Amino acid sequence: MFDLLELVMPPGLPGWVVLVLVLASALTAFVTTSLGIGGGVLLMAIMTLFMPAAVVIPVHGVIQLGSNAGRMALAWQRIRWPVLAAFTVGSVLGVALGAQVLVELRPGWMELILGVFIVWACLGPMPRVSQGSRYKVGLGGAVTSALTLFVGATGPMVAALIRAMGLDRRDHVSTFAACMVVQHGLKIVVFGAVGFAFGPYAGLMVAMILFGVLGTWIGGLVLERMHDRLFHRLLTVVLLLLAGRLIYVGLRDLSAAA
Repeated sequence: MFDLLELVMPPGLPGWVVLVLVLASALTAFVTTSLGIGGGVLLMAIMTLFMPAAVVIPVHGVIQLGSNAGRMALAWQRIRWPVLAAFTVGSVLGVALGAQVLVELRPGWMELILGVFIVWACLGPMPRVSQGSRYKVGLGGAVTSALTLFVGATGPMVAALIRAMGLDRRDHVSTFAACMVVQHGLKIVVFGAVGFAFGPYAGLMVAMILFGVLGTWIGGLVLERMHDRLFHRLLTVVLLLLAGRLIYVGLRDLSAAA
């Protein structure tokens, strides 16, 4: 087992940390598949405990691409393709704009903005996004894809956008996964273009993706046995908990920088 760990150990990470990260990938993929959201942000939080901040966003993007691709493949029949097409067009435009201004905002602002948006999307007077209003999905894709270059895990924002459409829980999970494949794929292209070296982390990323697929499969079994109303209630609770944490971190960082 330790010989296998050596194959996936990037420079500077001990074997026990690699094992924690691989198991965390399975756990967080299970969370995302069974509840619809939450795993990506949770995985990023775990990764920041052990890896440099400059490495987390691009590596996390590759892992989430693999995890969401597995989720997408397992339920591709339920994807709302017109929604995905609109999101893709917006994402391409958003990433192109974000890549031109790939700079860091003052610490705390992105977390605060993201947290407030999620609360508003869950509890505020957010207009219902019908399938005929795909321009709103495209706009959401542009905004979230631009932001993902700076904050990494914008999954809660995308989930809130799709949640407003009131889809069946299976359609929600599969369409959300497909949208995140697009968004993370574009992010990887941008970071590769600016010179980030993915090579030293290749083994770790492959292992985390494979365990993410395992977590996705287990989460899918739970999803099939969950009632729509319970699913959306749990989804709202998870989103609000994530929003509360983001707002707390944002206010803390802004206060520390003042």
